[in-house]
Order: sequence, then structure tokens, then C-alpha cells
Amino acid sequence: MDRKLLLIILDGVPQRNFRRLFGNLEGWVQSGAARVWTHRAVLPSISASCYASIHTGVAPQEHGCTGNGNVFRLSHPDVFGQVRRAGGVTGAVAHSFWSEFFNRAPFDLVRDIEYDEPDSDTINHGRFHTMTAYGHANQMTPSDVDLFATLTGLCARHGLDYGMLHSCTLDSMGHRFFHESQEMDHACAVMDEMLAPFIPQWLEMGYEVIVTADHGQDERGHHGGRGALQQETALYYFGAAEGPEPEAVIDQLQLAPTILSRLGAEVPETMRGEVFLR
Repeated sequence: MDRKLLLIILDGVPQRNFRRLFGNLEGWVQSGAARVWTHRAVLPSISASCYASIHTGVAPQEHGCTGNGNVFRLSHPDVFGQVRRAGGVTGAVAHSFWSEFFNRAPFDLVRDIEYDEPDSDTINHGRFHTMTAYGHANQMTPSDVDLFATLTGLCARHGLDYGMLHSCTLDSMGHRFFHESQEMDHACAVMDEMLAPFIPQWLEMGYEVIVTADHGQDERGHHGGRGALQQETALYYFGAAEGPEPEAVIDQLQLAPTILSRLGAEVPETMRGEVFLR
């Protein structure tokens, strides 16, 4: 493939918390080592719908996932499948919804928690978690440093051309404490500190890196609807490509074709968003 790329999705982070609380990411922007833009989610700005749109490049009204209770194997071409068609190796460390969308559904706890399938036409190396029994009193989320380390291990052992990581921690914290709270300030700062040591490692391994979220959250910890706090997040890019002006807004449907373009894989006709990195 032309290049290698990692997509890091920190679930449920409004733009103002990225720009205000992620000092390491912002420090790289300030130094010129990274660039940042506004990233606007599709509607509904609910997690599963956004996951599906990020990787298919089509809106929920087209791919059919209307929310977290409506998860199934998607039929549209997606990033994982297109990378595989181009001869690349793919990996994902994420919530089980991603496995159901892009590998097989329903999710089988024994079969699908961890798999290495070199001949798969979608995700070759999967490490998934379910958050079973998630609720207000218990987040059921893994430690994010473990997730970052797992992705790094997959890259080193299997030579991933495209890797995706998804963490639910901040989304879960936001639903519990809302985003204007001491608890969320601390959680965002901890996430930034845990992520920071891995970015130089990934760059040293030859990867371009995108860090973003699927959606934001509003003052009551809600998302799914319209509005800047629910839809808008930040998108940080580490790499050599030319990008849009700093004030540009990246539509979520631009992510899939842009990733495939960077990797040198074919962009299917269904992905109609404009490529924003060249």
C-alpha cells in the first residue's frame, strides 16, 4: 500500500473539551507537528450510527443503522474491506459493535472477542470488548492504556496497514458526570496523558495518525440530535499530507474516502464525501 494509517476514535468528546483539556494534542498542534480541524458528525449523532458512517462514508439514512439498538452486518463497501481488496492488512481494537458492522453478526463472545484471520476480507486482527452490564453505576470500560498497547502490539506483530481503535471511556463518563464537571476535566486529562506516549511510537513505526471522536455531548451529557455540542468534535492529524484551511469543517462522510485515498486503496462510488488530505 502507499502508506499506513491509524484511526483513533475517543467516543463522545465535544470539540471544546478536546481543545481545552488535551494538552499533549494541543501542544503538538502548537509546535506544528499536528493539525486540527472541526469534525461534524452525521445525524443521528448517536454512537452506532456514527461508527457505521465513519467507515462506509454514507449517512445513516442510507446504511440503515438508526441507533445503538439497531446493529447488524452492513452491506455498503467499507474501509476495512477496501483495504483488504487492495492487499492491505487490517486490525481493530474496539467495542463489539465494530465487529458486528464490519465482520460478522451477531457477535459471539467466544469466537469474536479475539481473532486473527489472515484470509478475512474485512478485519484480519480483532480485539473486541462488549461492555456487558454497562450502566450509570458501572462503566464496564477497559483501561485505555491497555487498548493503546493492544493496538501497538497488533501493528508490530502483524504489520497492519490500517488499524482502528475505539474507546468508550469518555462517552461513558460524560453520560454519568456531564462534560462541564471536575470529573470530566480529570478524565480528559488522563486520556490525553495515556494516549501521548503512543503517538510518537506509531509515527516511528511509519503510520500517519488521526485522532478524533464519533460525536460530542451537550450540557446534559446527551447526543444523538442536532447542535454544535452534540455533533461537533475535533480531528487531529499527524502526517505529511496537505489539508484544508484551519477553519474548515470536516464532514463525517469525508473520513472513509480520505483514509482510503491516503492508503492508495480504491474509493468506491458510494463514498461521495470530498477527500480532505492530499
